[in-house]
Amino acid sequence: MQETIGQAAGQIWQVLSTKDSPVSIADLPKLTKLKAQVAYQGLGWLAREGKVSYETKGTKTLVSLHPAECYC
Repeated sequence: MQETIGQAAGQIWQVLSTKDSPVSIADLPKLTKLKAQVAYQGLGWLAREGKVSYETKGTKTLVSLHPAECYC
């Protein structure tokens, strides 16, 4: 299972690295084509490693790569 979650984290990182603005966490399963549970576990992996930043806008929680992760 750890390998699956690690791969999901990699997919999420790739998606976020292509975005110019934060992404709703609710959209991650669709953007990565992962099951919601696996996508959220992968997001947790990235959060634990300090690779993502969160912000809240209204009722949405948005996520983006931490600035140190962006090679723009």
